[in-house]
Amino acid sequence: MASEDVKRSESAVTTIVNLAEEAKFAKEGVQAPSHAFLSICKSLVAGGVAGGVSRSAVAPLERLKILLQVQNPHGIKYNGTIQGLKYIWKTEGFRGMFKGNGTNCARIIPNSAVKFFSYEEASKGILYLYRQQSGIEDAQLTPLLRLGAGACAGIIAMSATYPMDMVRGRLTVQTEMSPRHYRGIFHALTTVLWEEGPRALYKGWLPSVIGVVPYVGLNFAVYESLKDWLIKRRPFGLVEDSELGVTTKLACGAAAGTVGQTVAYPLDVIRRRMQMAGWKDAASVVTGDGNSKAPLEYTGMVDAFRKTVRYEGFGALYKGLVPNPVKVVPSIAIAFVTYELVKDVLGVELRISD
Repeated sequence: MASEDVKRSESAVTTIVNLAEEAKFAKEGVQAPSHAFLSICKSLVAGGVAGGVSRSAVAPLERLKILLQVQNPHGIKYNGTIQGLKYIWKTEGFRGMFKGNGTNCARIIPNSAVKFFSYEEASKGILYLYRQQSGIEDAQLTPLLRLGAGACAGIIAMSATYPMDMVRGRLTVQTEMSPRHYRGIFHALTTVLWEEGPRALYKGWLPSVIGVVPYVGLNFAVYESLKDWLIKRRPFGLVEDSELGVTTKLACGAAAGTVGQTVAYPLDVIRRRMQMAGWKDAASVVTGDGNSKAPLEYTGMVDAFRKTVRYEGFGALYKGLVPNPVKVVPSIAIAFVTYELVKDVLGVELRISD
């Protein structure tokens, strides 16, 4: 009997200690370790789901964009969005419309998860430093600070998943006439690593880093700044009870995607060309005899820019731009809205604008 009393007393003490620790964490504005870990997992899941849903929704346009970016100017197959989609459907069928999407999702799901989570963590860190520097305890993130947080998130996410992006591009472009044939993601990764070396997995990484700063940074900055402006100004009766509807959030995401992709698009073209350098169906140049066409090789990002403009003109830096807004705008909008909706479903208290 005495032992049972002792056990009950110990249990009560443990409960009190746990409650005291939780109260301490709450008072200090810090989450308990287990709760914080669960919140991190939920945030990563939300980001992954957002990435997978948004990219799958626009997979045919994603493939067409890549094909337009790297196609040989001396053997045009794709003349525009409608013609290009019809050609893919006619020659490759339904599966051709989604070729490379499995690889794309395998890359974008972890990329999106890391990107959204990194943005939240970078935002908290930057806001903390900003409040310390300014001495204003209730200071909020400015558009410029949001741009910085988005840039940090984009660089981290892109660097972590870049090899997947590289092989995804090759899987998307390959045909029966391609110099190499990859059976899937793992086979592509191991083949590139074995035949071309580890550096080949990061071809085009530099323009990607440079491009991701304005692209992801502007996406987050424009999206959150627009939401903040709408909530504070309440124009046209779009906002009720300090909450935006799904349609309004989609519009904010669409605006963010339009601004980001327009600024960063030339760097995306150069990145893709560096990844596809040497491929038969990629950009080429007429050789000395005036007839044969050799695939272009690039020594670096600047060389890729120079040769692209020299042989194809400045407009080549915007190849595939027409289908890209049709793809990017809804993709970014769907990603932001899906992310916030999934976090609501999972019961995560913190959303990106909080």
